[in-house]
Amino acid sequence: MVNVESEFPRLRFGLVLLIIASSLSAGETENDYYRITTLPIPKNLQLEVSGIAAMPDGRIAVCVRRGEVWLIENAGGASDKVRYKRFASGLHEPLGLTWHKGALYTVQRSEVTKLIDRDGNDEADQYTTAARGWGVSGNYHEYAYGPVFDPKGNMYVTLNATIGNAVTTDRNWRGWSLRFTPNGTMQPVSAGMRSPIGIATNHAGDVFGADHQGNWFPTCPLYHIRDGVFHGHADALKFCDLPGASFEHPGKIKTGMTVGEAAQAIKPYVLPAVWFPYRKMGTGSTGIVCDTTAGRFGPFENQLFVGDFSTAMISRVFLEKVGGEYQGACFPFREGFDCGVVSLAFGRDGSMFVGETNRGWNSVGSRSFGLQRLEWSGQTPFEVKAMRARPDGFEIEFTHSVDRTSASASRSYSMSSYTYPYHSRYGGDEINIRKLNVIKATIAADRRHVHLNVEGLRASFVHELHLSGVRSSTGGNLLHDRAYYTLNRIPAR
Repeated sequence: MVNVESEFPRLRFGLVLLIIASSLSAGETENDYYRITTLPIPKNLQLEVSGIAAMPDGRIAVCVRRGEVWLIENAGGASDKVRYKRFASGLHEPLGLTWHKGALYTVQRSEVTKLIDRDGNDEADQYTTAARGWGVSGNYHEYAYGPVFDPKGNMYVTLNATIGNAVTTDRNWRGWSLRFTPNGTMQPVSAGMRSPIGIATNHAGDVFGADHQGNWFPTCPLYHIRDGVFHGHADALKFCDLPGASFEHPGKIKTGMTVGEAAQAIKPYVLPAVWFPYRKMGTGSTGIVCDTTAGRFGPFENQLFVGDFSTAMISRVFLEKVGGEYQGACFPFREGFDCGVVSLAFGRDGSMFVGETNRGWNSVGSRSFGLQRLEWSGQTPFEVKAMRARPDGFEIEFTHSVDRTSASASRSYSMSSYTYPYHSRYGGDEINIRKLNVIKATIAADRRHVHLNVEGLRASFVHELHLSGVRSSTGGNLLHDRAYYTLNRIPAR
């Protein structure tokens, strides 16, 4: 997490809320389809949830930034049936929680800790170091996040960059992702992270990270974490000379480039799979969760959901592979949480649990911390379900069949593209903005897919699409009528 007062100097919450609200169609609300309920919290418990794990017996476990882990029974039931039990305490700012092979794992500042309940009384009586090996200087921002396990049993942790003046050790690995094999070997994986609080696997088991806008990051990115990749934050490059680093130092980083030009000039730099345009799609990306509920959370199976701290909202991400690399689109999904969204997890019943805190900083909402549950109503909203790149444009998939007249009219769509600067300064505006011409819209036989022929596609640019004129076959408006596709590669014909 980052200090909003110093990290988001340009944030104006009224403008952010206006942009978000403008995407909702008249007469329908997000609450008609995805309902938020607030879990009761015991008196005097400051439940600043920094990690959530679903347990096999239906309970959920949450870690609290202040150093505790709690078990919650009946979290999806009536409020008077919810029960809390403290499972662990004395931890140093745990920022992540997961259940793996019969135990809970959390990351503290200096290690991953395995919490074991040997006598079955719902209290951890064994705290075991499961992984360590990175440096901690005491700098305020030297957070650690995770852990996440891949299908092979490897454990991943991400480390916040040191922000501000600090004495760093020679084996700090700040701004890197680390992998720990089942036998305990530490392997530095990728570098160039800033505040990578979001870390999760997708349905295929690939690891992704969500990060914060700031220096070297013009806006919030979602990147694919894998060996030998530089994600963009240059402060992490100082550790490339350490034994075990997954790539060599690329040399002096030039300035005055776009992010696309930087990806061409800096050998290990790989563009994010998705950029979240600043303000339009939040300002501080946080927790990630993949929908593997087999339809119990609605029509977005295998897609990613990403929290946002400052705007207390959740966005949705569709990913595809083009040229062997992930890229895709982000969409508004649900706003209106009590405060900054930090952690996300699906319960056994298919509902999503949302952990929140503003940590004494700035976020929209009426509370300072909390735990809420997001449940699908069973009714499917009229939405853009997926947006796929094509050599001459995009294929838009809808959740309902479309009205032929409106969906086939080019004027129902408007598109622009833009990119971002790559520099060490804080953030960056959209640059090289160009309006694009939607030449033709062709409706498929199923009336749920529309092919947009677009003139002037540009690789390494975000393509912003508005669909304000499209109606469903029953005459309904889209619940959200905008999408943002990060077109790193244009598919070959």
